[in-house]
Order: sequence, then C-alpha cells, then structure tokens
Amino acid sequence: MLSLYEACHLRVHGEDILEEALNFTTTHLKSALMTNLGSSNLGNQVQYALEQPLHKGMPRLETRNYISLYQEECKWSNILKKLAVLDFNVVQTFHRKELSDVSKWWKDLDFASKLPFARDRLAECYFWIVGVYFEPSYSLARMFMTKVIALTATIDDIYDVYGTIEELELFTNAIEKWDASAMIHLPGYMKVCYKVLLDVYEETEEVLRKEGRAYFIYYAKQAMKDIVRAYFVEAKWCNQGYVPKMGEYMSVALVTSGYTMLTATSFVGMGKIVSREAFDWANNSKLVKASCIIARIMDDLASHELEQKREHVASALECYMKQHGVPEQVVRDEFEKMLDLAWKDLNEGCLNTINNASIPMDLRIRAVNLARMIYVIYKHEDAFTHSSQKLKECIDLLFIEPLHP
Repeated sequence: MLSLYEACHLRVHGEDILEEALNFTTTHLKSALMTNLGSSNLGNQVQYALEQPLHKGMPRLETRNYISLYQEECKWSNILKKLAVLDFNVVQTFHRKELSDVSKWWKDLDFASKLPFARDRLAECYFWIVGVYFEPSYSLARMFMTKVIALTATIDDIYDVYGTIEELELFTNAIEKWDASAMIHLPGYMKVCYKVLLDVYEETEEVLRKEGRAYFIYYAKQAMKDIVRAYFVEAKWCNQGYVPKMGEYMSVALVTSGYTMLTATSFVGMGKIVSREAFDWANNSKLVKASCIIARIMDDLASHELEQKREHVASALECYMKQHGVPEQVVRDEFEKMLDLAWKDLNEGCLNTINNASIPMDLRIRAVNLARMIYVIYKHEDAFTHSSQKLKECIDLLFIEPLHP
C-alpha cells in the first residue's frame, strides 16, 4: 500500500484510478499508523511518506533518509549497506569542499556589512542547488548557479525591501545594458551588487569560451533581465498600492518566482547535451511553466501572513480574494487544486516523450528538481527566509554529519 501511495504521485491528467488510489492509500495508511503500525520501522516509513512523498522530495535528502530507514532491514546485504554509506559520504565530502569554496567567495564580498538589509543565505542557496543536481560531474553548473541564486536573493531584497522606486528604475536600466559603464548612475549599494553580478557571469563565460559554449551565457543574461523587469513591475505595483487581478498578477509573478531563470541558468554548466533549442524550451515549455506555478503558489501560501505585516506587493491570495470576493480559506483550497494540476503537468512533461523528444531527460529533470525544492523548503513555511530550524537540520544532514555503517 505504501508503494502504491508513492506511485500515485506520478499520476497525470485523466488517471482517475490513480486519483482514487491516492485517496484510498492515504486514508488507510493514516489509519494504520493509529492502530497496528505504531513505532515500527514500517510505521516510520509510512509516517515519513505521508509528510514527504518521495516524488516531491529532494533527491539527495531522500537518499540519506532511505539509507537510514532501511539500514534496519535485515534483507540488506552488508556489502551493499557499506557501499551505499561510502558513496554518500564521498559525495558529501565533495559537496563540503564546494560549499567551503563558495562560502569564501561570499564572505569576501562582505555583503553582510555592505548590504545589511539583504538576506545572508549562502548555505541555504547551495543546499537549494544541490537539490537541482548533486552529481560531482556538474560542479561548474552548481557553483555558477549557487552564485546566481544568492545574488538573485539579494536583488529581490533590493526591489522588495530597500530601494526607492527611482533607484530601482536606474538599476533595472543598468541590468538591461549589462555593461560596467552603466554603474556610474547607480547609488553606492547598488554598484556593489551590480559589479559582482557582471563579474560572476563574465568569469563563467571565460570558462565556457574554452569549451566553445560561451553563447550559453547570453541566454542566462536574458533570463536575469527578464526577472529584473518583472521585479520592477511588482515594485511599481507596491509603490502605487495597486492590487492586480489574478491573471495580470500571475503573468508577472510566474517570472518573479525565478524558476524560468533558474531552469535556463541550470543548463549553463551542463556541457554538450545543452543546445540553443534547450534554452528556448526553458522559456516556453508547459513543464517549466508548471514548475513556476508550483514555486509561485507555494511561496505565496507560505509567506502571505508575514508579508502582510509590512509594505509588500499583493500576493496571489490577496489578488484572488479581492477579484472574487471570497475568504482566505476558499482561496487556499483553490490553490491546492492548482498545485495538483501543476504537478500533473510536470509529470506529463517528463513522461511525454513525443512533445519533448529533442530535450534530454537530464535537462527536463532540472525543472522537476526545482519544483521539488520549493516543496521541501516551503511546504509549511518560508524556511528559506526563516532557516534557523528545519532547513538548518537538512543542511547539517547533507553537508556536516556523515552516515555511519
């Protein structure tokens, strides 16, 4: 029954039997926990799965959990146990070295004192990107993407909590130009962020130029320009006290979710399997759009209450409530249905080999992994912003604490 429950999360549109099976298994697994499973090893597996379905989990974290849970199973080969633990710990050592290197880069930037209003979340950003790809062969991609997501969080905070509307217009224009000469018009704190942004992309472009793939950076820059334009639209809405209708909001908010930009950015260091067509696909595919919907809705659901305590652009909940005149709980229920549909779109995008035949699965899975990470980080609260508890525990498990045979 547990295996059927897990399998049901891969359902696509029209699979009514799997829909019924999910409801059936969820009900009976919860009942079994209350009666005969107790604190057994199987009971622990069921309890974990009901909280975190495998398909929606971070692959690396699920690997650790799987090894820990199943070490108690007597059916395991002792040699297989040792091999699994050894493999995890070797890769963990590799990640720890990367995290150390990128942390030194971040510390040397001294954003904590130069941009004290911005979230200092480098370890959390690296954790997020390890969820996109953990394989040692993707080290270049992981390091570039970690720097980009850390800078994106800083830029988000510039638009969201600090910059005046006049300063934000200057910054938006500078990003459009993407040239060091544009820095002269920026206030001091923006110059700091802008220079680092240009440097990060230029350094990676130099590495890619040696491989004949420098043009990858063009697409990454365009994706960053897109998200900054959308940040500025939201900043103007907030400045004007404007609450858009849901359709208008989502047309901008899907971009500011960051997931189209991060999907394109994730391709930059992945080598010869990437093509120009892949970058075009990242901007236009139903699969990536589904990932963006999951990111936006889960973010807004988790952060709505806190953001309403300060001046902030209207969330999806506010837009929907104002447009349709319904209470918050009705909107939350509706959004859960939207999330369910988006996961089905995501699954369909992976399983439909006809429409996506020219895009390797190794690229498509990056958008899926991004959706998984938003689920892991935002399923109960905005754990990225408030990372001192649950997210810190996850980071410790992946990068600090080794597995023991």
